[in-house]
Amino acid sequence: MSVFVIAEAGVNHNGSIELAKQLIDAASDAGADAVKFQTFKAEKLVSKNAKKAEYQQKNMQDEDNSQFNMLKKLELDIETHKELIAYCKTKNILFLSTPFDLESVDMLDSLGLEIFKIPSGEITNLPYLKKIAQLKKKIVLSTGMATLREVGDALELLSSNGTPKENITVLHANTMYPTPIEDVNLKAMLTIGQTFDVVYGYSDHTLGIEVPTAAVALGASVIEKHFTLDKNMQGPDHKASLEPEELKAMMQAIRNIEKAMGDGIKKPSKSETPNITIARKSIVAARPIKKGEVLSEENLTVKRPADGISPMRWDEIIGSRANKDYKADEQI
Repeated sequence: MSVFVIAEAGVNHNGSIELAKQLIDAASDAGADAVKFQTFKAEKLVSKNAKKAEYQQKNMQDEDNSQFNMLKKLELDIETHKELIAYCKTKNILFLSTPFDLESVDMLDSLGLEIFKIPSGEITNLPYLKKIAQLKKKIVLSTGMATLREVGDALELLSSNGTPKENITVLHANTMYPTPIEDVNLKAMLTIGQTFDVVYGYSDHTLGIEVPTAAVALGASVIEKHFTLDKNMQGPDHKASLEPEELKAMMQAIRNIEKAMGDGIKKPSKSETPNITIARKSIVAARPIKKGEVLSEENLTVKRPADGISPMRWDEIIGSRANKDYKADEQI
């Protein structure tokens, strides 16, 4: 099974359908499996007096500290969703979007989405989890900011409301943009997989591509990573996102690591087999040896190539007699 890579466009379209399409182009060109946006109604998501997160203030550097005003500009209506879904089909990439309120869940369901992404912030939202579980679709659940118990509670809620655990992939995540490397705690991804016997993956907010690549080596089946057309654009998430060339580099690294993981059977590979004879050694005469002479540590040595008697038979050969004359370096 190939690692499923979600290129997270999120709100990096800045409210522009043209930018959204360019993001789809970039995700498709990089070879990602899916491109993911965010579906919300600002009125349903956040109260009017909610302030921006510190990273949003820092990244946007504008006077307006209202989370509501910021999100209102980033909404995508149903017609835009339809247009982007159709555009994704022409680009041979799966359209995904994260719903942030109950109305958005209904909207994405009506648009025929087969996979529902639950963001970290909704892992303790019982009515929301219940509604998504009842759709009986595939679920990808992010777990940033969550304890192991909260992950378990969410999984229990989802499975008791109609979505079996086999249809859920749980992503380890850290909800800080960007995530400091020392806060990644990639081993927690394995803890999630082992504790709940569930398919696991990783949603990355670090700068760079090392951590998602390492997650693949640890068995992640889904990787999600924010990307943008340009890190210097105005908006909350651009700075913690990859640019198109970096997204390509991440895809290449992930696909290479997948191939490099192999089947786990320790045996000579096809490419190295011809080198066995060249790199290994045989037992040879260390100096001229006469027929009938006792073979000893003094008159024998070990040299390449390995097309004679293996040095693993050294103890068996020592003490026997030469059955013919040998020149120096001649194989026994």
